[in-house]
Amino acid sequence: MPIDEDVTGEEIDKDVRQELLSLPKTLAEDVAKNLVMVARLIDEEPERAYAYSKIALRLASRVAAVREAGGFAAYATQKYSEALAEFRAARRMTGGVELWPVMADCERGLGRPEKALDMAGAPEVNKLDKAGQVEMRLVAAGARRDLDQLDAAIVTLQSPELASSSVQPWTARLRYAYADALLAAGRKDEAREWFAKAVEADRDGSTDASDRLAELDGVDFVDALTEHEVEDEDEADDEAEAVVDAPDEKAVKVDKVDKVEDVKDIDDFDDVDEVDDIDGVDDVDDVKHKD
Repeated sequence: MPIDEDVTGEEIDKDVRQELLSLPKTLAEDVAKNLVMVARLIDEEPERAYAYSKIALRLASRVAAVREAGGFAAYATQKYSEALAEFRAARRMTGGVELWPVMADCERGLGRPEKALDMAGAPEVNKLDKAGQVEMRLVAAGARRDLDQLDAAIVTLQSPELASSSVQPWTARLRYAYADALLAAGRKDEAREWFAKAVEADRDGSTDASDRLAELDGVDFVDALTEHEVEDEDEADDEAEAVVDAPDEKAVKVDKVDKVEDVKDIDDFDDVDEVDDIDGVDDVDDVKHKD
């Protein structure tokens, strides 16, 4: 697959670059470029990102960073079984626990929320950093919702991180998940409050909290330009229908005549029926020739 012209391979994280030093130089460069393409496309074009990840895996499947990238690309395309296998391979290679929350979420994707909850209570969670622990809490709450345990999901999300007034990278998503769980439980007023808090924390637009808040408030946003374009299209359609429906030019003339005073010449009409269509005309003799 083609690599974007501006991609050099130097864009990758320094830790990943360090891992690639175990490969021959040319091979390392090729792998690096494919990993850059994965990172570049994974949010907007996950299927293409997945294709680049498969190339990187074919070139260097013994590099942990490559297995991890392959896992995230598969995860983005909802290939949860494949993603889980790649994450497990990467974890065996590094011995780290950073991938534990996303591995648990893969279990959810595979329809095994109970397994995800088991992982949420495993010793590995204590080894996660704060961001990882919040992510694990989000996954556990999602698993509770998978099991229709809405109250338990709400309780799971209640934490010091949720109550904190400081804004961290995870704050918007945590508040959003809490608001969504409250709404699912029928607690609309509380949900509105937390969607509003999520909006305050969502500095990069990572959630649709503002849309959800507007929906709760009954606000509809209309794009004025789009509305005008629709009106123009409707007018064009009406004109086209008028032309199609008109049998001939003289019928169009009749269509535009509302009153007898508008008639200039009786010869404008083919027959009496056309004349009778004009308001105020009962008989052809009512129509006067005008100069």
